[in-house]
Amino acid sequence: MKVLQSEYKLCLSCMEKHRVDLVTVVEQNIFKGEKVDFTAVYEYCSNADTFSETEDMIRANDLALKDEYRKKTGLLTSEEIRSIREIYGISQKDLATVLDWGPATITRYENHQVQDTAHDDVLRTISSNPKWFLGKLENKEDCLPSKAYTKYRHKAKEQYSKQRNQYLRDAIYAIYANFEDESITGGVGLNLDKVIEAINYFAAKVINLYKVKLMKMLWYADALNYKRHGKAITGLVYSALPMGAVPEGYDQIVLLDGVNFDVVLYDDIAYRFKPAPYFTVRHLSGQEIEILDKVILELGD
Repeated sequence: MKVLQSEYKLCLSCMEKHRVDLVTVVEQNIFKGEKVDFTAVYEYCSNADTFSETEDMIRANDLALKDEYRKKTGLLTSEEIRSIREIYGISQKDLATVLDWGPATITRYENHQVQDTAHDDVLRTISSNPKWFLGKLENKEDCLPSKAYTKYRHKAKEQYSKQRNQYLRDAIYAIYANFEDESITGGVGLNLDKVIEAINYFAAKVINLYKVKLMKMLWYADALNYKRHGKAITGLVYSALPMGAVPEGYDQIVLLDGVNFDVVLYDDIAYRFKPAPYFTVRHLSGQEIEILDKVILELGD
C-alpha cells in the first residue's frame, strides 16, 4: 500500500472525522480467464483498517484492470485509443461514424469496454496510416458537420504530410547507405537538416535560384569546405551529369518538408527555389555559413 495524500474529512467507513488516506494497492483479479495484476486506488480508514471506493474510484479501478488486461494481451489501452483519436482532433462519436461503428463504440472503448482484435487492428491502422483514414473520412463527408469535417480533413492531411516526409527521409538515407567511401561523402555522413538549411540559405540570398545553379552551389560549398576544413558540409554524394554535379537522391530531396519552390513554365518546366517561411539557421555552424556566403559571392549572380 502506498499513500498518495491525506485529507481531514468525514470517513465513510467509520463515519467519523479524521485524516483519510488516499492509497494505491496492487491487486490481482481474473478477467476473461486471465490473471491480471493492476494498481487500484482506494480511501483507507486507519480506524477500521478498511478500504472504500467512491464512484469515480470504482470506474478508475475497473479501467485499470481492463487496461492491464489489454497490455497483457497486446491490445491498445484506453489511453492509447484516446491518443490515436486526438491525433486527428476528432470526437468519439464522429470517429465511430467514420468507421461505421455504433455511435457509442469509441466512448465505451475509452472508458469501460475492451475492444476485440478486429477493431483493435482498425484503430492501429488509423494511427499508422493517415492516408487510409483520410479515405475513410472523405467517404463520410455527408455524415459529418461541415466545420468538423474540414477540421478533421486538415488534421489528416497534416499527419499524412508528416508521414510522407519521414518516408522520403528514410528513402534518401537508404540510398546513401550504399556510399561508405569517405572520398565521395566528403568525410561526413549525410545530414538532411543541413542540406535543407543550405538550400534555404541560398534561396534567401539568391534571386531566381533554379535547379542547375542550386546543385552547382551545393557541390561547390561541400568541395570548398572540404578543401579548407577537411570535410564536406552536407554529406551529399554528387554524380557528374551533362548539366553539372547533381546530388544522389535529388528528386526526393526537393520534396522534403522545408524545401520550397515555384514551378515556372518556359520552353520546359523549371523549378525556382524560395526560402521557407520564417526560415532560421539552426544546424549549420558559423564556419559553414561563411563558406555558403563565399559560394554566394562567387556563384550567386
